Amino acid sequence: MDLSNLRPAEGSKHNDNFRRGRGHGSGNGKTAGKGHKGQLARSGHKKAGFEGGQMPLYRRLPKRGFTNINSKEIIAINVDVLNRFEDGAEITVDSLLASRAISKAGDGVKILGNGELNKKLNLKGILVSGTAKEKIEAAGGTVN
Repeated sequence: MDLSNLRPAEGSKHNDNFRRGRGHGSGNGKTAGKGHKGQLARSGHKKAGFEGGQMPLYRRLPKRGFTNINSKEIIAINVDVLNRFEDGAEITVDSLLASRAISKAGDGVKILGNGELNKKLNLKGILVSGTAKEKIEAAGGTVN
């Protein structure tokens, strides 16, 4: 026996559309699988996170900071990463993804000015910092 041969016991799995509480002949009548009395047998039992009156975990833990719903995920790479492209190539977000310079595009890509660039490249549709723009244009490239 191994993991690929494991199966649930016969009769242990029920279909999702099983109709509970439809009489003794249905096999799950009377208490409809909820047992006798108690909180779990009642309708509308258990609030999510309720711990029987104890201070619940989500109120015991401190709240820190907030998440800005308007924030954008900008992927930053340095200008020396662009040396992997051929001289005179046109660089777009798609070409950066294809060359694996970045693993995902996020909400945009920005080139930062760390490192040296020794190839003439044309950038389109990419954010560029001031120092990176200087280095790209000094190498003979353009930024659109």
